[in-house]
Amino acid sequence: MVGRDKKYRKKQDTDIRMGIETKKPFDFDNWKPKTALGKQVKAKEIKDIDYILNNGLNIMEAEIVDALLPNLEHDLLLFGQSKGKFGGGKRSIWRQTQKKTKEGNRPSFAAMALVGDKEGHIGLGFGKAKETVPAREKAIRNAKVNLIKVVKGCGSWECGCKLPHSVPYRVEGKCGSVEVALIPAPKGTGLCIEKELKKILTHAGIKDIYSQTFGQTTTKINFIYACFDALKNLSKMKLRAGQKTKLGIEEKEI
Repeated sequence: MVGRDKKYRKKQDTDIRMGIETKKPFDFDNWKPKTALGKQVKAKEIKDIDYILNNGLNIMEAEIVDALLPNLEHDLLLFGQSKGKFGGGKRSIWRQTQKKTKEGNRPSFAAMALVGDKEGHIGLGFGKAKETVPAREKAIRNAKVNLIKVVKGCGSWECGCKLPHSVPYRVEGKCGSVEVALIPAPKGTGLCIEKELKKILTHAGIKDIYSQTFGQTTTKINFIYACFDALKNLSKMKLRAGQKTKLGIEEKEI
């Protein structure tokens, strides 16, 4: 039994370094909600996450998302940099900083997590702590609290399938000096975008996209937030019923 526990802990530590976490089933019965919205979900008065997002209700408990979206997946984004010679180094899921004190250096770690069900729900979160595991847990929790609904469609003039495989229209997002434009693409194009932004769009359920970027895109954290802002702006466009059918936007009845 001791040997098995050591192997399990070793595998868990390896998974943490690689940004992988074994998903545990949510314990709905032992959950004790603290907010009014959480109590409604616990009493099964609210059974769909789209009801919360469409009405602009504030999610303050990550357990609400766990209860309503059991198939939620998460990933850690490569926005940090590991140590290397002459300032070089590979991209890392941790961004390490340190503070100089009389006692010595005080290191701290930051992580950026992404959650999504690949069906139009996605969240992005940032977490910082003195150790790697608490930073990751904070980032995942904040990502669940910051969940948004992504509007998908088929807005490319080259494609008339009217299936929700891309975005319905061109949309732009900005963070700092970085601007990201998402452009509808025909079916089969794939995700023509930067590697980390590709993870975001994959978790959102988008399969085909063209993109344009402007500004200092080497600032990775601003680059990621600009893409997330573009996905937020998709739901701010007001459309008529006929336009929604033309652009292939699916409307779910709640």
